[in-house]
Amino acid sequence: MTRPRPLVPREDPADSVRVVGEFGVIARVTAQAGTARAAEVGPGDDAAVVRTSDGRVVATTDVLVEGRHFRRDWSSAEDIGHKAAAANLADVAAMGGTTTALLVGLACPPDTPTAWLEGVAAGLAEECAPLGAAVVGGDMVTAAADSTAVVLSVTALGDLGGRSPVLRSGARAGDVVALAGRLGWSAAGLAVLRRGFSSPVAVVSAHRRPTPPYGAGPAAAERGATAMCDVSDGLLADLGHIATASRVAVDLDSAALVRTCLEPVGPLQQVAAALGVDPLAWVLTGGEDHALVATFPSWVELPAGWAAIGTVRRAGKNPGVLVNGEPADEAARAVGAEGVGHVHFR
Repeated sequence: MTRPRPLVPREDPADSVRVVGEFGVIARVTAQAGTARAAEVGPGDDAAVVRTSDGRVVATTDVLVEGRHFRRDWSSAEDIGHKAAAANLADVAAMGGTTTALLVGLACPPDTPTAWLEGVAAGLAEECAPLGAAVVGGDMVTAAADSTAVVLSVTALGDLGGRSPVLRSGARAGDVVALAGRLGWSAAGLAVLRRGFSSPVAVVSAHRRPTPPYGAGPAAAERGATAMCDVSDGLLADLGHIATASRVAVDLDSAALVRTCLEPVGPLQQVAAALGVDPLAWVLTGGEDHALVATFPSWVELPAGWAAIGTVRRAGKNPGVLVNGEPADEAARAVGAEGVGHVHFR
């Protein structure tokens, strides 16, 4: 493993937010924004206007706080833009929709280099571009006087394409649980960075720039998925939302998870071996890969890119997640995980 080089740009006092000013920064950042196919009115007015195919709009938001969700000595400005966009685009995909536009709120210290903010804007634009989306507006303010942290609030708008939204509450006994995307890679990358290293590059890059399977969400909706969720806080934790909302038991098959997520052997297992960790712990409880997990009727052929990893059962009075029939918290402890996933305000 090699130690990371700092990725924080050198400050140029003549090119900071304080010197350039709010509207000067907005002009520079919007120059990086790209063009959204669905935008009738983009940046520059009191609000954006975004077209939809059937009059309904999917809306979601995420807040990223420096020191909590990203570190500028670990990730470039472009990385942070990609990550901020991905967290929202994946939520729209998990409803069965496709993102059409983003709105971005920014709070930053006045000495923040404008070049760094332009880099964030470029990362946002690059992540959105393949979907035909872009940043169409937002707001920026000065951070609190005693704060040195940057805060990004990103809101995504999406289009269902005429389909019904796929909710967390639709899973039924007998459904198949399936996964699209990868799990555990971001958690492995975070473990590497916390130890002061920057390789293997594959897992560190996965933490800096997640790669959600955006197209898998609409494909699942078209194929009749009964429930779906973005895996942002860990597979066990996020499947718990589906189990609770649907009042069912979700029983994962660890052998199927190993086949899907840990074969063939690659960087994830190599890092786990070097750190003395069971890689299944990262698969079960690691967050920020933004894979999609969904339930499908048993007679449905899964769309390309989806793999079966469990089944839905009747829950009685105790909806929740099981692994090979055992409660999720026991399964997490068995592989050395501290809990079933990320907990906010801990």
